[in-house]
Amino acid sequence: MTEFIPEGSRFHALASPFPMKRGGQLHGARIAYETWGTLAADAGNAILIVTGLSPDAHAARHPGNPAPGWWEPMLGPGKPIDTDRWFVVCVNSLGSCKGSTGPASLDPATGRPYRLSFPELSVEDIANAAAGVVRALGIQQLACLIGNSMGGMTALALLLQHPGIARTHINISGSAQALPFSIAIRSLQREAIRLDPAWNGGDYDDAHYPESGMRMARKLGVITYRSALEWDGRFGRVRLDSEQGDDDPFGLEFQVESYLEGHARRFVRRFDPNCYLYLGRAMDWFDLAEYGDGDVMAGLAKIHVPRVLAIGANTDILFPVEQQQQIADGLRAGGADAQFIGMDSPQGHDAFLVDYDRFGPAVGGFLDTLPGL
Repeated sequence: MTEFIPEGSRFHALASPFPMKRGGQLHGARIAYETWGTLAADAGNAILIVTGLSPDAHAARHPGNPAPGWWEPMLGPGKPIDTDRWFVVCVNSLGSCKGSTGPASLDPATGRPYRLSFPELSVEDIANAAAGVVRALGIQQLACLIGNSMGGMTALALLLQHPGIARTHINISGSAQALPFSIAIRSLQREAIRLDPAWNGGDYDDAHYPESGMRMARKLGVITYRSALEWDGRFGRVRLDSEQGDDDPFGLEFQVESYLEGHARRFVRRFDPNCYLYLGRAMDWFDLAEYGDGDVMAGLAKIHVPRVLAIGANTDILFPVEQQQQIADGLRAGGADAQFIGMDSPQGHDAFLVDYDRFGPAVGGFLDTLPGL
């Protein structure tokens, strides 16, 4: 498979060997990242963004890549994350296929893609790799660490493993542990990929690619990213214009089916299946209760960061808003001045990617209270 590296990406070489939490190590690994704004002389105005499962490091346009980024309305001059004030870094997760080393990357020991020989990946590994980028840029302490979705998990692991790395934290639709419903969905996604004969035990190529498995995995994910309210409001029971033919009696009939099919087809050839498997499993394994003698709140209380904002959408079924409330409560027990906001957004887990009228002012308002450039 081919890696999908955004134009204008920069790369940080990780320490070699780079040890992995669950055993094994990487040699010659790298992390892709992009930056916006100007770093202050004392490096005190830096913000790090850690992402969800599928985004790359291209959060917004910049001179090296004028294409719109995945968080374009949130990041830039005069926007909620104002790059006239802040020096912003966004990293692509270790284990991804968007420039950072992952299962689709070449193993320097063999000259062939790692595929399933890639070491078992944890969220803690992703966090440690991101910390390496921060230190390499000469940043001793971030003004703010922002994590979305899986990035919310990564941010908590980063704060736990690197005490003092950030003065403040914004956790958006994140969690301190994977819940059974989320694990179940990701388990089905992995099963759909693995049951596709073209997956071939992880040994596929562009000509023999598990397209059907990836389509089904992506559809399952997209269904959980939005709420039932959102699906009803957007599509209702509207049918497609064409009548169903006798040659395909159970084919696409409703507009919502057509939307899922189109969305999945656009995604499947832009993300490596093995990377999808590794990252999804890393999320399932993540549990801060491991650091609190079986108690997730005790694990959260071991994280010490002065100020925190935890935000979620009340219609999120994948990372329920109670998990963001838990983050705020747990970090408050660790001494943080922690605030929680549950947004009345109809757009479910994806609200932070689309409901900018709500999430923009919350993020921007928090950052406006911090000293910057």
